[in-house]
Amino acid sequence: MEGPGTDASFHFSGIEKYFNSYTLTGRMNCVLATYRGIALMVLYFKLKYKNTPAMNGTLTDFKLYLIC
Repeated sequence: MEGPGTDASFHFSGIEKYFNSYTLTGRMNCVLATYRGIALMVLYFKLKYKNTPAMNGTLTDFKLYLIC
């Protein structure tokens, strides 16, 4: 059975100290890093495609341009 002494038996160093699957803190850090990464990607793509005025044209405008 697991008890309070099991966390002390694992001695991690470097990045393994913060991102591991053995402790609740390590699991929480992995989940939070994943959520932050997804949020950053969503913000990046929202801001990237917000300022593109060329995308405001319609398909009929494009057809009229080809005919003329």
